[in-house]
Amino acid sequence: MTRTSPTLAEALPVWLKVGVLGFGGPAGQIALLHREVVETRGWVDDDAFARALSFCMLLPGPEAQQLATWLGWRLHGIRGGLAAGLLFVLPGLLVILGLSALYVVYGRSAWAGPVLLGLKAAVVALVVQALARIGQKTLKDRAGVGVAIGAFGLMAFTILPFPLVVLAAGVLGWILGGKGEAAATAPVAPVRAGGARVAMVCLAAWLAPIALAWAIAPGSTLAWMGLTFGGLAAISFGGAYAALAYLGQAAAVFGWLSPTQMLDGLGLAETTPGPLVLVFVFVGFVGAFQAAPLDSAWVMGLLGGLMAAWATFAPSFLWIFAGGPLFERWGRRPRPARALAMVSAAAVGVIGQLALWFAIHLLFRSGQTLEAGVLRVVIPDVDAVNPGALGVVVLALGLTFALRLPMLAMIAVTVGAAVLLRAIGFN
Repeated sequence: MTRTSPTLAEALPVWLKVGVLGFGGPAGQIALLHREVVETRGWVDDDAFARALSFCMLLPGPEAQQLATWLGWRLHGIRGGLAAGLLFVLPGLLVILGLSALYVVYGRSAWAGPVLLGLKAAVVALVVQALARIGQKTLKDRAGVGVAIGAFGLMAFTILPFPLVVLAAGVLGWILGGKGEAAATAPVAPVRAGGARVAMVCLAAWLAPIALAWAIAPGSTLAWMGLTFGGLAAISFGGAYAALAYLGQAAAVFGWLSPTQMLDGLGLAETTPGPLVLVFVFVGFVGAFQAAPLDSAWVMGLLGGLMAAWATFAPSFLWIFAGGPLFERWGRRPRPARALAMVSAAAVGVIGQLALWFAIHLLFRSGQTLEAGVLRVVIPDVDAVNPGALGVVVLALGLTFALRLPMLAMIAVTVGAAVLLRAIGFN
């Protein structure tokens, strides 16, 4: 199974290294984990790594962090999983908290504008790239394509919430999977002893801060953030880009952030190591900061960021420590497998809607929203197009798809281009 058996002390620097150098989104982080754990050290073999990756990709939440948690758990049990998962997140968490603090102080300054424009243009290209990659892997038949198109239409042109779209896709997959129920002959793995106890401890730890916020200040910004981020962590199939569609809806309803600030936060999160869902920490910090009185804004901003981080990442340990045996028991059966496949297909459509949403809010200075019942259509004003933003977005797309420039290099070029436009007087 493994060529060497490291001690926990030997593994800790490796998990920290992955957390510090984990740029490039899930693909880059998974490749880094494979190089460090499989290729360089031989702690886990290729087959085990591939099975773990398949399991993590079916879970809600950040699959790369969950894979790191699984690897640590595989080597050293629960303490190893906790160490690997926490060290994967902590470096990026500290960076995004610092960037969030800088943003609330300097985000409106003259020099910040072109920098943020370059970041947001890069985000549009990265979302389009994610859409292409995930769609290629996920949409394997006509049913999947149909679900993706339907999810895109429902998210783009109605007010139906993201969880309802995901639920409908899962129900459809469950129904379609029934046709193959009798063909399920995969061996059933026994549920590991103690799994229920571990699940209860993880669940209680995850929900405790959220319940405490509601007990101390029911209906407060911090309480609603805990409930929102916690609920999102349970249904965020399809990665960070898909989850952002729901978060954007919630942030608009509660008045936490504007669409422009959401784009700013995603751009900043793209430059940090660790999972892209660290953008949730930005939303929690900036949203709580803006909603609080001036004398407590910094404290509430920090609490909002930490609440977002805890509610988002704590469930990953629950899924790995308690959900792994259950997945081995049920995940290969036709109905659950088909339901998860349709949920993943719906996530592709949601990411497509997110790309459209980003592009509209970045490229057009104004527009109007038409609503009729559950229908809602955003119509941009074509005369209010932002030519500078359009030029930088086209540059980002060319660097990403034509030149295949690495993510950080592409971001550096788009930021430099936006700063240059400002320097020559092109607003």
